[in-house]
Amino acid sequence: MKRVILLTTLLIVSLLSASMLFAAGAKEASVAAVPTIGVSKIITHPALDAVEKGMQDHLAKVGVAVKFDFQNANGDISTANQIAQKFKADKVSMVVGIATPVAQALANTFQDIPVIFSAVTDPLAAGLVPSYGPYTGNVAGVSDMNPVEAQIALLVRLTGAKTIGNVYASGEANGVLLNQMAAAACKKLGVELVSAAVANTAEVMSATQSIVKRVGAMYIATDNTVISALPSVDDVCAKAGVPLMSADPSGVEGLNFLVAWGFDYYKIGLATGRIIEDILKNGKNPGAISTMFLTDPSDFEMWFNLDVAKKLGIVIPADLLNTAAVLFDGGKKIVK
Repeated sequence: MKRVILLTTLLIVSLLSASMLFAAGAKEASVAAVPTIGVSKIITHPALDAVEKGMQDHLAKVGVAVKFDFQNANGDISTANQIAQKFKADKVSMVVGIATPVAQALANTFQDIPVIFSAVTDPLAAGLVPSYGPYTGNVAGVSDMNPVEAQIALLVRLTGAKTIGNVYASGEANGVLLNQMAAAACKKLGVELVSAAVANTAEVMSATQSIVKRVGAMYIATDNTVISALPSVDDVCAKAGVPLMSADPSGVEGLNFLVAWGFDYYKIGLATGRIIEDILKNGKNPGAISTMFLTDPSDFEMWFNLDVAKKLGIVIPADLLNTAAVLFDGGKKIVK
């Protein structure tokens, strides 16, 4: 009888152990099934941080479970390449490059997993995709191509400036392209462009100082190197009494800018999240998605600093004030 009880007890313990092992194995398999996405960002500044946030929020909203490995290249190309190699060694399931240099580093490293770019001005010129249309490949993403001509036309309309200044990063593909677009726009509008090139953020202030006395207004495009040092540009322009326009509204709060007009980068993040969803949840091939452009007017925001306008003696036309998303007046931020 005791032997029967002992055998029964051993059988129960064995079954319980097997059950626990199965449950643990199932849990490990479940954890392993959650894909890891390596995210490489060229530098920290509000616009690119907003892309990260929008991407995460969208995936959480639609219930796509992923793990993220966030890395920051701190504006250094060699670091961007090191991050790409780290992701490769870690065998991540997908990679996301926020801004052109890191996206290029990832695309050059990975041919066997999806490579998603975000906030890249011209992915075709950057060599990320062979065309804007569908193709056979593993790279897709969201462009932040800005309406440079319209932005400079707005700045000229507001200030009457005959000479526009621009500081850009000579080693950043999108910075070079945007400076070329600014030059073409100025030529078309009958005004002169005075540019100053920088190699890194530390040079932004001195570059701005080198041209500020030669321009009637300053235009700063979505050049990551320069935008991350926008307070330096702002300080120089404010002391010289030169109106400043930024193509990135997300980084101007607290500065002496006149106007900011550009993308809501959180929405670029949401669009990036939709591409990731299409690949992981809906089984789409990245090449079939290729490049997404945001063209809805609601994807852009226009901000005016009325305190700066008054100080400079500039009157903002009523039609522009009516379309503005944010105004600064009397030291207060007014969200419309």
